[in-house]
Amino acid sequence: MKIKVGVAVLVVTIFAILIDGYSCKVVQFIFGDSLSDVGNNKYLSKSLAQASLPWYGIDFGNGLPNGRFSNGRTVADIIGDNMGLPRPPAFLDPSLTEDMILESGVNYASGGGGILNETGGLFIQRFSLSKQLELFEGTQALIRSKIGKEAAYKLFQEAQYVVALGSNDFINNYLMPVYSDSWNYNDQSFIDYLMETLKAQLQLLHTLGARQLMVFGLGPMGCIPLQRVLSTSGDCVDRTNKLALSFNKAGSKLMDDLNAKLANSSFRFGDAYDVVNNVISNPSKYGFSNADSPCCSFGKTFRPALTCVPASVLCKDRSKYVFWDEYHPSDSANQMIANELIKKFGFTRVNEGNAPSSAPALAPSPDQD
Repeated sequence: MKIKVGVAVLVVTIFAILIDGYSCKVVQFIFGDSLSDVGNNKYLSKSLAQASLPWYGIDFGNGLPNGRFSNGRTVADIIGDNMGLPRPPAFLDPSLTEDMILESGVNYASGGGGILNETGGLFIQRFSLSKQLELFEGTQALIRSKIGKEAAYKLFQEAQYVVALGSNDFINNYLMPVYSDSWNYNDQSFIDYLMETLKAQLQLLHTLGARQLMVFGLGPMGCIPLQRVLSTSGDCVDRTNKLALSFNKAGSKLMDDLNAKLANSSFRFGDAYDVVNNVISNPSKYGFSNADSPCCSFGKTFRPALTCVPASVLCKDRSKYVFWDEYHPSDSANQMIANELIKKFGFTRVNEGNAPSSAPALAPSPDQD
């Protein structure tokens, strides 16, 4: 009888050690759009927001498209690496397991997604923030069934959370007359609508355990190449930039309000507008030669594509271009932006032992212009 009791105690002790091992590393859960997508849209077969064509991923890993809307890493990749956080795999990755979630967390970001469910409807398939939160609830149920309620509660409360959406709600919704939101709201009432929706979503995240959370604001989205081609001069679109500034102001206030209301919350707003604007306004200071057109482009004057297409050609030196395609920054720009954000917000290492990633060596450029 004593032997049986001893064995039972040993089993319980080993199990407790294993459970504690799962929670000793801080993981992260990322909710976002194409700026943070690491492959979810790759598995949405009907989605028109895809990063599956050449030359996406040319400077990442094996050089093949991996679902990131860039030639290399995302800002979230780089910041997470510097904080010692593991890179969370895409939720739709067929190889995703409970053990991988316990080791690295999950990335739910989806190209074309927005704070609003109606945003990005023209892309057919994409995950809105509400859908991403629904998927996160499913993830929690899986983890609770694997390690128990208490261990899961600890894991999710100690995790880091990133929410980075909003630009599609303007560019692929409000600013396009094919969407009803463009005539149902004015600039201020639309931002109020976004904040009311985001508030409910962040409160849900808090209920689900999120305590350490960073909501990233918008950069000067009127300066992306896709917006510049809308102006006859090729300059930044002033109205679009003002909308980004208004969104950031409202988002910062929302974080203050939520922190005052929600117990034990540390919700921060990452206003990156000035960081990105500095790079775009004075590219040579940061080692760039081009900040107004994409490296991967269908043409110099006729540029109808949001993303790279099979007929796209590459610039000679990808490290000198701020923008990779009509919408998304290059790896070099993401590195610069991430470095500035790390300094601005004082991000510190969470896990020890994981060395920060270095910028990838750029693959030889194809014989393009």
